Amino acid sequence: MSTQTEDTDTGNDAPLVVENVDVDVDPIEANRRLFEGSGANVVAVAAMLYAMFHMAALNGLSISNMTGGVVDIGFLPSFPLETWNFRIVHIAGALALGFTLYGARSFAESARDETHTLRYIAYILMMPAIVSLAAAISFQMEIASGVMWNGMDARIRFNETWWFGVPLLVATVGGIVASWFHKRQRHGFSAPDLVLLVCAVAVATYLITIFGTLMRNSTGTPFAPIGMSLAAIAGSLLIMELTRRVAGLALVIISVVFLIYVFVGHYLPGFLNSPRISWQRFFSQVYTDAGILGPTTAVSSTYIILFIIFAAFLQSSRVGEYFVNFAFATAGRSRGGPAKVSIFASGLMGMINGTSAGNVVATGSLTIPLMKRVGYNRRTSGAIEAAASTGGQIMPPIMGAGAFIMAEITGIPYVEISLAAIIPAILYFLSIFFMVDFEAAKLGMRGMRSDQLPKLGDLMRKVFLFLPIIILIAALFMGYSVIRAGTLATASAAVVSWLTPYRMGLFSIGKAFETAGIMSIQIIAVCACAGIIVGVISLTGVGARFSSLLLGLAGFSQLLALFFAMCIAIMLGMGMPTTAAYAVAASVVAPGLVNLGIPQLTAHFFVFYFAVVSAITPPVALASYAAAGISGANPMETSIASFKIGIAAFVVPFMFFYSSAMLMQGTWFEIAHVFVSAAAGIFLLASGVQGWFFGPVAAWLRVVLIAGALAMIAGGFVTDAVGLAVAILAFVVQKRIVRPTDLVRGSD
Repeated sequence: MSTQTEDTDTGNDAPLVVENVDVDVDPIEANRRLFEGSGANVVAVAAMLYAMFHMAALNGLSISNMTGGVVDIGFLPSFPLETWNFRIVHIAGALALGFTLYGARSFAESARDETHTLRYIAYILMMPAIVSLAAAISFQMEIASGVMWNGMDARIRFNETWWFGVPLLVATVGGIVASWFHKRQRHGFSAPDLVLLVCAVAVATYLITIFGTLMRNSTGTPFAPIGMSLAAIAGSLLIMELTRRVAGLALVIISVVFLIYVFVGHYLPGFLNSPRISWQRFFSQVYTDAGILGPTTAVSSTYIILFIIFAAFLQSSRVGEYFVNFAFATAGRSRGGPAKVSIFASGLMGMINGTSAGNVVATGSLTIPLMKRVGYNRRTSGAIEAAASTGGQIMPPIMGAGAFIMAEITGIPYVEISLAAIIPAILYFLSIFFMVDFEAAKLGMRGMRSDQLPKLGDLMRKVFLFLPIIILIAALFMGYSVIRAGTLATASAAVVSWLTPYRMGLFSIGKAFETAGIMSIQIIAVCACAGIIVGVISLTGVGARFSSLLLGLAGFSQLLALFFAMCIAIMLGMGMPTTAAYAVAASVVAPGLVNLGIPQLTAHFFVFYFAVVSAITPPVALASYAAAGISGANPMETSIASFKIGIAAFVVPFMFFYSSAMLMQGTWFEIAHVFVSAAAGIFLLASGVQGWFFGPVAAWLRVVLIAGALAMIAGGFVTDAVGLAVAILAFVVQKRIVRPTDLVRGSD
């Protein structure tokens, strides 16, 4: 076997230990606190109860809809829980847990490094935080006693401003700023963050109080109590600060830009011009279902957290470990085995995981070192893992929760969306497989030895561990609700664990709920933050004006309009988790595509795919950067390599436009034809990009192969014939005409 000299590890023949891998252990973020003793127990119980509350609410309660009716979303006896209240508690709980667990900055190494002065300032800031909370409670008591609440009443306006709003903003802003400079040891609670926790509870208490009255209908009008706007400002600041801590600055910066646009848009020219909006009117609406409590939070409070709980149960029952070992046993012996294992394992785990970067860290810690051991360089090892983990977000039936958000936004049945995703997902992973295989062929790699791999026979005796996934898929396609199917799958994970050494008892189940509560913080924060952006788009009307711009471009060329939409979707998605990226892009780009006459399902899938692949698109490619951190390669080089490996994902969405059969829209013959044609095109595309077509390929022939690939991807009979002719010509050239010396001179 040939080896590389460029940053590859030596010792390829050394035993590779892949049995008893522990991919089910979550990495600890650098800014997550590690409590000890009673503090650790308090936080653990809080996280457990938070996740259990959602599972109970989704299965034992009913949530009344916006019109006042009751929607039974579970299958246990009902108890009414109002939708907005449920979502407010959902966000407030995540804020409280998030500020408790995640620090605003690095931790102090010792007690001497702690900033005691800021702790005392935080104690002072706690007083206005408690005042605002007490005021919100007193408002609730007044309303309960029959006081008519009216935003025009001078007394009420004074009390809401000076007893609730101003103390809340002082505590919120002061707590955030103090937390940036306060240093505390990693095992201790942070005083400024406890202030923010109280502020989060005060915001939730006030909003539940006010939205429980007729004042909900006054949002955006002069009758809206000023407390609504002040609470929304504080709530938005808390959401953005937590998002910064758990997901970085990218989404926060975009949110700030959109918020600035609200108040300067009337000065801007062209399609960016928006009507003048007062701060009180805007903020009285942004913390409603038009913004923060809208589609993104609707999905995070139901489907996303449900599947996070499911993933935590899979983790506790060690099913994730089984998935990876099964992948090694089945694909490890083929050339470049660990890379193909990465495709299988990362795709499967990424389907459940809500973030590409998170999945890279979870599975890449195992697969990337093994890829380096068999001969892939650091850059390629990280790129393969990043591309495979990103593909998990488009893998049905869960699609990293993207399918549920799409169903929520479009109203298209979930099953229809899941079916439509099958062919594009297969094509994406076929492309990565071909790219990986051709890379291994160029490098002369072998597969791993049998003694380096888990025994397939042993794993087949544990095939029942796939049961939770099978139950989930079967229940969904049998017509069960998503919540019921997810709950059954979660319960089955606990049941099958009793057939393994890792039996889930009460303690393990509690630990799984605790893990789910902690895992959910990041995605809830980014969904709420994305809700701010969605609110700006909705309330300023910029989405409709963007649609007009696309219509204008379509007058010149529909392909140009699609290309422009692609660029906007990728830019909006850079630096954001998939769910938030799609939610924002769907609000800005998808309506414009629908106005072009593109079917709604096609338009949203087009946007969704580019929001997903933004995770491997330079210059801001979070999945690639996470993989580079594990592989030790240059992040930018890794992102470019992952972009190359996932190149098919940038072509497939355009196929939706030219052939709706790609999304299962058509006869079975049309669907089969477009799938076979596209798969052949993907093969030619990978051959041209990698420079391998039954052997090394000359540079001019690579260009010909790529042209043939694009012809076959178009999906027409004439273009298929052209692509087939190109493939035959390339094969003949490879086997009959060009001399080996020419191939060497023409290859990379």
